[in-house]
Amino acid sequence: MRTTIALLLAGLIAVCAGTTSRAADAAKLALVIGNAKYPDNEFVLNDAANDAQAVADELKRDGFVVDRQTNLTGDAMRQALDRFYARIERGAVALIFFDGFGIQSNRQTYLLPVDAQIWVEPDVSRDGFSLDAILAEMNTRGAAIKIALIDASRRNPFERRFRRYSAGLAPAIAPSNSLVLYSSALGAVAPTGKTDHSLFVAELLREMRAPSISAEQALTNTKNGVVAATNREQVPWLSSSLTTEFSFAGLVARPPDNATADPAPTKPAPQKPVCEVPQAEPTPSADDLARDPVIADLSRKIAANANDAVSRYKRGQVYAIKRAHTLAMQDFDAVIRRDPRDAQALNNRCWTRAATGDLQGALADCNLALQLDPGLSDAFDSRGLVNLKLGRTTEAIKDYTDAIQRNPRSSSSLFGRGIATRRSGGDGASNIALAKSMDPNIAKEFAGYGVTECVP
Repeated sequence: MRTTIALLLAGLIAVCAGTTSRAADAAKLALVIGNAKYPDNEFVLNDAANDAQAVADELKRDGFVVDRQTNLTGDAMRQALDRFYARIERGAVALIFFDGFGIQSNRQTYLLPVDAQIWVEPDVSRDGFSLDAILAEMNTRGAAIKIALIDASRRNPFERRFRRYSAGLAPAIAPSNSLVLYSSALGAVAPTGKTDHSLFVAELLREMRAPSISAEQALTNTKNGVVAATNREQVPWLSSSLTTEFSFAGLVARPPDNATADPAPTKPAPQKPVCEVPQAEPTPSADDLARDPVIADLSRKIAANANDAVSRYKRGQVYAIKRAHTLAMQDFDAVIRRDPRDAQALNNRCWTRAATGDLQGALADCNLALQLDPGLSDAFDSRGLVNLKLGRTTEAIKDYTDAIQRNPRSSSSLFGRGIATRRSGGDGASNIALAKSMDPNIAKEFAGYGVTECVP
């Protein structure tokens, strides 16, 4: 994928002194991508496909020339971007909408094609497409206004292969005269499920259709609408450096110079009960596991080469993520027999044993992993879970704190420390709230380990 250094904005429509420029007559181009069918994900993202179609239809009504694409592989996504760049003229309005999976790595947000093969963090930049680079290329090609609408703040099947927490998306380094909107806050993920349409896109479409408001105000209203509808559990992120007047649905009604807008009222967040017991995800059936394409591919590699420790380790990770703990243990056992000093495998076995209740075995694995690699933050996080389940709250708080010092964005460590603090007689609410803002499903994940916010 080509990367480009962002250049200074060029080709703005000429303006008179003391007035704001307008983009009403500029060419308007859009690339709309809905990636719904990721083979590594356990279900199709129907909302991604449906929302991409709805956004494309709305943009066409607003006068955009739209290229709508679905389920793009890496090669196809690169080709679609190249076609998009080639159509951008000086002074144009260029917009990209992406719905699918995204990952942040090295403080950049990457949009993922459906055939991404990600097992370790360096794979992200190899297979993903940097949003920063996309915006920079739009600017270099002469776009006067750059808009990126990104609905990719989802917990995804790739990220948990190389980190124990969901890092959400990173802030975009956008050129001047840009608008960027994410469906959730930086570093956070939005609740996921098998839905036909997302709340974020529903709010976005309603505001895009509103006449006589600026594009910036439409996106601000979208953010406020999602915040109100979710009682502040989902807070989209908006970045604007727009200096040119532009409206999706028509001319902007300019307020008098002395007019000041009242802030949009927001509903107060309801008081939640101290103790919540979410329903843990069910363990998939043997048939579900057998149909999983990633497991099937790794199993074929292992069948062809019984000494393929890498594939066996990866399959163990997938089994563990899918809560097939017995099968995960078998794979991790085999990897550790071949290399008893594999700290990562020991950590994964510790985590799996902790989830199943083999706490003394888990503690031994985590202790050995940390002897072999004293800086392994995931092992501190895993041992924190073990100590928490053993009732050793002081030790759990220390382990989680050590993990957070190494990984401040670890929602797992923050949530665990909050629970341990609460069980030791402290508050812990701020840690729990921060963890939930980063990962709305974290309480459900811990419920799968047998840990809830209820104080015993």
